[in-house]
This record gives sequence, structure tokens and C-alpha cells, in this order.
Amino acid sequence: MTLALKTETPPPAPAKPRQVTQSHRFDAELVAVTKRYGPGAPAVDNISLRIPRGSYCCLLGPSGCGKSTTLRMLAGHEEVSDGAILIHDQEITHAPPVARGTSMMFQDYALFPHLSALDNVAFSLKVQGVSRAERRAKAKEYLELVQMDHLAERLPSQMSGGQQQRVALARSLITRPKVLLLDEPLSALDPFLRIRMRAELKRIQKELGISFIHVTHSQDEALALADLVVVMNNAVIMQAGAAREVYETPSNAFVARFLGGHNVVQRAGGGEASVRADQCVIGARPGLRSLPGTVSMIEYQGTAVRVSVTGTDDEELTALMPTSAFFNDALELGQSVMLSWDPADEHPLA
Repeated sequence: MTLALKTETPPPAPAKPRQVTQSHRFDAELVAVTKRYGPGAPAVDNISLRIPRGSYCCLLGPSGCGKSTTLRMLAGHEEVSDGAILIHDQEITHAPPVARGTSMMFQDYALFPHLSALDNVAFSLKVQGVSRAERRAKAKEYLELVQMDHLAERLPSQMSGGQQQRVALARSLITRPKVLLLDEPLSALDPFLRIRMRAELKRIQKELGISFIHVTHSQDEALALADLVVVMNNAVIMQAGAAREVYETPSNAFVARFLGGHNVVQRAGGGEASVRADQCVIGARPGLRSLPGTVSMIEYQGTAVRVSVTGTDDEELTALMPTSAFFNDALELGQSVMLSWDPADEHPLA
């Protein structure tokens, strides 16, 4: 007699996460990359950088430092003069933009004014020949990701700057890039919306599990967003590392001043060191190093008061004081003071 074995219906498979399984070591890699526009100094000078998988990377620096040129070379909008660029371990140095696996979100968003939010997002799929029903369904999915599905039929002129930014982000993501490139995407937003959109960008990046490479000149933006902060100046990388690492242990005076607004002082034994403004106090204290100076600026910042002191050598140093401490003994512009700090808080600079 044959016995039939009773089997149970297997439970439905769990929904697949949005993250894509990756076997490569780095999402993007620059190997000794240089960009020259002519016989003068290069715009980007022999830089090497590895972006780990699923990272939020911020290229930070002053205007003209080479950060935007670096981003355009990654996108294929600028030719590389020397060196190599890899995406997911595949060299794409001279590949056209459409063959790189990158997508770029521009500073001005560049939305088509005559198309709705939905059709703007779906446009690249239309160019690829995707059917109308499929591309609109996919566009709705990405508008939902950026919380703009309720405004799918609005034209760009009917949307705020923040809403336009979300649509531009969805349009950049719908092609499922391996790496998303963002060129100062928050610079046109007001301060309140900028902070809100920082959180949204980070949420979306983590949900998708792809690397974002974000150019900014804002130190606060880079510290808030980045897993990897890359500080550039004069066409080279000055320091790259985790946000806390770069902020607390800057490698040189430029990084100390530009990223953290730290004071750069001469060490007692020679050489330079950085001291954070919040580690400095006004007034001489036993056991602390002190420098004389004159109060040159006072800025009330809500939770603290920033006091700038110009020393005898015209070097400007800063103390960040709790508001209670400042208003208990308020200072005046031009007042002679001592700025002091604990020598143990000095971080040696190269």
C-alpha cells in the first residue's frame, strides 16, 4: 500500500529588501586621477580615493578646490587627463555617461517645465523604450520613495524648491544607478528645509543601499550626512575619513580650520596643534596655556556664544562659551582678555 505523505504549504517568501547583493569591494575608486585644462596648475592633481560599499561620501572644500570637477569626471562629463576610475571594480575611465552605472543630480534640478512630476521621473525610461504603463508604475514607486506620490501630476512651477528637489532625486534614482552623484543638491533650499532634506537623503541612501557621492561646501552638511568625509583644497585631497575622525583629529591646519573651525596654535615644544573652540575659555586659569588678545567679534548662537579674540600676532582664535557663562560676565568688543586651554586638548598637526 502506498502512503501519501502530507505536506504543508510553505509560508510565502519574505519581501525582498531594496538593497542589492554586492560582490565588489568598492562602489567607486579613483586611482591617481588628474584633470588638466591647460598648461597651468591642474584642476585635480593625482588624487586617489576608495568609496566603500553603501557609503554616503561628501566631497568638501572651498570653491575651486576640485570637488565638482572630481564629481563630473565620475559622471563622465569631464575627460580624465591621467589615472583611472572604477565603478564596482570595473574600469569606466573613458566610458560614456550612460554606460557608467552612475546617475547625477544637478544643483539646479533641471526638471522639464512642461512635464508633470510623474512624467519627469519617468522620462529616462521613456527614452529607453519602456512601455508607458510600466514606466509610469515605476515612476510612482520612486515618487513614493521620496514622499511625492501625492503631487505626481503637478508641474515644476507648481512645486516648492524642496518638492522639486525630491522629484529630481526620484528621477536620478529610477535608472537604478550603482552610484548616485549629487552636485550641491541642498544649496538652493532655506536652512530649515535643508536640515529636513539632509535626513531624507540619508534615509533614502540607507534604504537603497547604494553609495551617494555628494559635493558640498557646507561643513555642517558633510558632518551630518557623511560616512566618509573627503576634504579637498588646491586640487588635492587633504584628508579622508569618518566624520568624527576628521573633525576630532585633523591632519593639518587647513582641515582643522576649514572643517571644524578649530584654533591653530604653536605648541610649547614646537610645531602646530589644533584646539577646538569649545575647549577654550576666556580668562587665565591655573594649569592652562593662555594667550593675550582683544575681543574682535561676539556672535550669539542660541545655545552658545562665539567669541573671537585677535592675538598680538594678529592671529584670530575663538572660544565657544555656554550662554550662561557669557552673560554672567558679558564681554565687550575691544576688551583685553586671555584665551586659555588645557595643553592636553592640543592635537598635533603635520
